[in-house]
Amino acid sequence: MNHLKSSIRSKENVRKRNFVIKLFLLIILEIIYEGDTILSPFLEKFAIFNNIIRALIFLISANLIISLGRIITLRIYLRQREETKVQPNFVLGIDRIASLLNSFALLICLMLAFGIKPLEFLTSITIVAAAIALLTKDYITNIVNGLIMMFSDQLEVGDKIHVGRHIGFIRDITLINMVLKNDAGEIILIPNSMALNSDVVNFSKNNTHQVIFDFEISSKNEIHMDAIEEKLTERLKKYPDIVFTEGAQLNVIERKAETFMVRFQFPIKTGEKITENLVKKEINQALINWNHEHRQG
Repeated sequence: MNHLKSSIRSKENVRKRNFVIKLFLLIILEIIYEGDTILSPFLEKFAIFNNIIRALIFLISANLIISLGRIITLRIYLRQREETKVQPNFVLGIDRIASLLNSFALLICLMLAFGIKPLEFLTSITIVAAAIALLTKDYITNIVNGLIMMFSDQLEVGDKIHVGRHIGFIRDITLINMVLKNDAGEIILIPNSMALNSDVVNFSKNNTHQVIFDFEISSKNEIHMDAIEEKLTERLKKYPDIVFTEGAQLNVIERKAETFMVRFQFPIKTGEKITENLVKKEINQALINWNHEHRQG
């Protein structure tokens, strides 16, 4: 059993205990609200407390139904994934949906507590609700796109991706944003609608990604591109286990008045973070040495 599946089951055991506690509390509230107890005269005299208990019964009942659906869904999912990898996105998606449903239940609970009939209230504010939906359409779009990504195996928490002009690891997918963390440790928030509608490169799915170095060289002196490429590729041969030297290439990407913009790139295995940093330092040092030798020459 992998670590993620074990962690999920441990958390589900805690939720099951909480489920039993909430069920016991619901029974007590039902007895107080429907039964003939010493509190009955008090509840008849003060309608506000009667409404509050009624609202709490609704909230706990809704929460129990949502929790039961969540427990059953995850139980079935984990059974089907005995021999395969458990997707953290699926669990994340179930949690987000449960949070949304609990939020709606809480809203209805507040209405009941103040003596407002939810159905009549929603009917009376149809025009206002339409205006609110129009104003919040971007948020609704992000929520829908976020749920689509959560239940998809194309983008997972932990994947290294390139979206727009940002490259980083997916740390979380909320109902509004995708949270990335780049190599510099910066947290980047990408709207879900942008992540789903843009071209996304998922390096983790291919198990490799490109490392790119851009630098300028003077056009005044004679430059042998093959010699530079050979020198840089030679440095890569120190790391045969993670670098694919046959894919290394040096190209001119822009010509300026006095300089050339040159790009050196090569494929490297994804996930070897420490070794990848060593390779980058190696190439940077090679470029510094070459530049120093070129200037002296």
